[in-house]
Amino acid sequence: MEPAPTKPAFPLALPAPSTAVTVLSQDLLQAAITGSRQSPRRRIILPLHQAAGDSLHRMLNAIQPRSYIPPHRHLNPPKAESIVVLRGAILYLTFTAAGAVEQTHRLGADLPTFGVDIQPGVYHTFLALAEDTVLFEVKPGPYEKASDKDFAPWAPAEASAEAEAYLDQLYRFCGKKD
Repeated sequence: MEPAPTKPAFPLALPAPSTAVTVLSQDLLQAAITGSRQSPRRRIILPLHQAAGDSLHRMLNAIQPRSYIPPHRHLNPPKAESIVVLRGAILYLTFTAAGAVEQTHRLGADLPTFGVDIQPGVYHTFLALAEDTVLFEVKPGPYEKASDKDFAPWAPAEASAEAEAYLDQLYRFCGKKD
């Protein structure tokens, strides 16, 4: 008897556009939003760069509320990162090396503060405050899964039993739990 076919895992990213020039449009944002709604992680990346080895990575990150992105930094190799909110809103947090919240910033497409530029080595995360939030992110490549993110040792891993309670704790910084 043959084993039942397994369903492939939901992708972490959508396919990159294959054109030399990609027009950033409402249709492109909607494709990312649709993917984030379908993803068990409640978020998805739509890369605009062609390959993981590209020297500059540009992407749309569509995220729904209650998606947990573990605090992390880009340390080795050191990579700066910029995030601009195109739609919706996020709470952006930075942390000390020991895990204390150092800064919080409410960022939104319709707010006076709509983005951040992060130097390498800063522990950070963000939480969607509105459904169908879409970010434009830029950071140096290449992407190598093993070294892209240095996850904070004091924060629970994604999908761990402790992640939900930790996410609730982070949402309390903006007075919003759900």
